[in-house]
Amino acid sequence: MKKIRVMIVEDSLVIRTYLEHIIGKDARLDLVASFSTAEDALKGIVKAAPDVISLDIRLPGMNGLEATLRIMSEHPTPIVVLAANVDSDELNISMNALRAGALTVLEKPAGVNGKDYEIIAARICDQLVAMSVVKVVRQRTARTLNLNGSKEIIHSNVFKMANPPVARSDRFRVMGLVASTGGPNAIVAVLSRLPREFPLPILLVQHITPSFLESFGSWLQGLCPFKVVIVKGGEFPVAGTVYMAPVDHHIILESGRISIHQGPLVSMQRPAGTVLFQSMAKTLGPRALAVLLTGMGEDGATGMKEIYDAGGYTIAEDESTCVVYGMPAAAVRLGGVSELLPLDIIAERLQQIVAPQLGGLNVG
Repeated sequence: MKKIRVMIVEDSLVIRTYLEHIIGKDARLDLVASFSTAEDALKGIVKAAPDVISLDIRLPGMNGLEATLRIMSEHPTPIVVLAANVDSDELNISMNALRAGALTVLEKPAGVNGKDYEIIAARICDQLVAMSVVKVVRQRTARTLNLNGSKEIIHSNVFKMANPPVARSDRFRVMGLVASTGGPNAIVAVLSRLPREFPLPILLVQHITPSFLESFGSWLQGLCPFKVVIVKGGEFPVAGTVYMAPVDHHIILESGRISIHQGPLVSMQRPAGTVLFQSMAKTLGPRALAVLLTGMGEDGATGMKEIYDAGGYTIAEDESTCVVYGMPAAAVRLGGVSELLPLDIIAERLQQIVAPQLGGLNVG
């Protein structure tokens, strides 16, 4: 079995040594290069020919965001970003690296004696393996990025629809939104294009490293017109708010409220998009609106099919714009997708669907 070629870019000698140790112990991985600066990594990437890159976000000189932009424009390679902490500045840079083409953000190991070291080490190796097979493309999209990580605008080509199908209900109550690998960028692409007056509360499941969830919510709120909150349980969902699933809890809609619970993993996930969608199908039927974006695996697909069968409306991201087409593809195979759309026009279509509805709606 051919080993996966890994390149490390990390300025801390201690962390770099730990990463070399972690990768060296994994029979699936082959460490082919290790650099302390992005500049050196860019010089050595052709010779190293990595299948995947572990990239520190804080580097001397060129930071991780700048390095991601250069790598994805010059030598497109799957990138796993590692961040030491979740303060707002580092999180912003990390999230913007995802928007520039990186695939996922993970927590760095604190050391062999650090809390949850083995779990974090295993997660890093597993993600390096998983991301190495993602087909990335050269990033030619026109971008305006603030390299310090503040709010930015990304311009992209917009696909136009001819005679879009009509939704089977003109009276929706809640929108469910589910994403995994590549999700932060895709979620922003949808939510930032919706108007502040969008009449539905939005329930969100994004598979993400637990320690990044709270800061991810703050980052997301800065890039979309809605308030973003982590569900505590018992909330009545209202328009103008995005309700994020909390760490290690499913969220469900029942009796007009959002509930949380730690039921079994579904599609190896907790929170799981399928659990959310199934509750929407049961509670709302034809009044449920569901969107399934990029992600590895099959989470969300079964639940989306249940919404579709209940007369609700379902939109999945088209393969042409997905970082990983796994979750949307699974929903398509099950026959649970009303429309399969490129990312850039999902928000436009959502506005068309809810156009007859004025003002906010309470869940009933």
